[in-house]
Amino acid sequence: MRTNVAFKTFFTIAIGVSLLSCNSNNKYKNNSRATGWDINSKDGGFQYNTDFKEQETGPGLVFVEGGTYTMGRVQDDVMHDWNNTPTQQHVQSFYMDETEVTNMMYMEYLDWLKSIFPPSQENYKHIYNGAVPDTLVWRNRLGFNETMVNNYLRHPAYANYPVVGVSWIQAAEFSKWRTNRVNELMLEKKGYTKEGARYNDVSAEATFDTETYLNAPTQTYGGSDEITRGGKNADKLGTQATDGGEAKNIYVQRKDGVLLPEYRLPTEAEWEYAALGMVGIREYNTYRGRKKYPWDGQYTRSGDTKRQGDQLANFKQGAGDYGGIAGWSDDGADITAEVKSYEPNDFGLYDMAGNVAEWVADVYRPIVDDEFNDFNYYRGNVYTKNEINEDGTVKIVSPNEVVYDTLSNGRIVARALPGQIAQVPIDETDTYLRTNYDDSDQRNFRDGDKRSSRYFEPFNEISTSSQRMYNSPQFTTEADSMGVIKPKHDDSKRTTLVSDEVRVYKGGSWRDRAYWLDPAQRRYFPQDMATDYIGFRNAMSRVGSKSQAKNKTARN
Repeated sequence: MRTNVAFKTFFTIAIGVSLLSCNSNNKYKNNSRATGWDINSKDGGFQYNTDFKEQETGPGLVFVEGGTYTMGRVQDDVMHDWNNTPTQQHVQSFYMDETEVTNMMYMEYLDWLKSIFPPSQENYKHIYNGAVPDTLVWRNRLGFNETMVNNYLRHPAYANYPVVGVSWIQAAEFSKWRTNRVNELMLEKKGYTKEGARYNDVSAEATFDTETYLNAPTQTYGGSDEITRGGKNADKLGTQATDGGEAKNIYVQRKDGVLLPEYRLPTEAEWEYAALGMVGIREYNTYRGRKKYPWDGQYTRSGDTKRQGDQLANFKQGAGDYGGIAGWSDDGADITAEVKSYEPNDFGLYDMAGNVAEWVADVYRPIVDDEFNDFNYYRGNVYTKNEINEDGTVKIVSPNEVVYDTLSNGRIVARALPGQIAQVPIDETDTYLRTNYDDSDQRNFRDGDKRSSRYFEPFNEISTSSQRMYNSPQFTTEADSMGVIKPKHDDSKRTTLVSDEVRVYKGGSWRDRAYWLDPAQRRYFPQDMATDYIGFRNAMSRVGSKSQAKNKTARN
């Protein structure tokens, strides 16, 4: 009897404490700690998503919890590149594609472009053509590879193989497109935009762009309010117009936490950190040993009893040996392999060694400048801002104002599509009295700019191109008398291939020996060129807490 009374008393106290806690939380959520005013009041005032828990994981991504690690630590340097000097770096948490971007994923992109911007129309022909991978990368002067030239990208047999023949520029443009399509679906699924509009109502004159929606929502989908506010939950946003007043906050904003950050190429520091997967050998607050590959051990073959001797990645075994003896293949592939053919690393990421090497976001320099920065290291920042019209509104690119770039190889690619916000470089008014940056283009900061050249003298300009820090080839294009654009060759003597237009790529490929499987190895390639062994995967920044909710209490 006493036990029952004690239990009831304890239960009553627990319920009371719980209610007090709930009331306390509700008070915090619904009242401002700054002013005491109500938050999210039906009468108006400040509206905010107080129920936000954490960032949703986007399609195709896995979570990578950030931390510190030694970047650039290679087991050996037989190539004598001397570009892997170890530095201690800290990387914030982020998300990364579980696999490399596949042919099917890229074909979806091409299909969308071809549907919205028909290449048969003169104004749009370069949009689709500029995005198509270069399938001729498979050709070899002394090899019969026409089967891959004709089939690798489009045949369903290669649907889940990593896309190749994609330049860094094309990979970056795919990332922008992917961001917009994912967020477009987010708004529709949550009932804010018209259902099915992404299939039935889009055109070159009416497209969705994430930044346009956030900055000028009334101009999204060509200004069709029927689409942007056509969802069943659209009227639940903000405060509606009453008694002749004006409706406010009736579109999803960044503070609502609905839209995801951008899909992008990972930085070199992020890619290497994710590939190593050091979390697998973490013990308390230290790493237990070192890793040469994304998996444990110093060898490329599995030591597991069930798979003993199997290769753990797709790479070149030796001269004339890309896969092993027929019927008992060493790695199961001669060229690329279907994604997920090998075991993932400790972050759950597949093919972080072998299969295809991968573009990362960084501009290449031989040295990682950790003396200036050791947090989220990245070289390649070019800061821009939204172009503003005379009336103070942002400038939206119209179908007649598509921005094209002619690359050094003569290929034409679109950089700003209809419906996007036009971008311009930041200027002196944006950098005045700032200490953290002073120019729009920061790609060659401390390594390639005037101050870092041996010819630099204060108050004197560097006079000739040969006095630049990196005297790299200057490939340009020119139009002939008929208006045909042709590449213009650089006949000057040059001392290096390093420039602001070469990007880092990481990881070994099906063409590479095991030496390049080490995640710390780094190489570079012109950003407007493509190969049959470089692909890419996307990343996304993590906003908010360093750990996911389910991992916050994990301590090993």
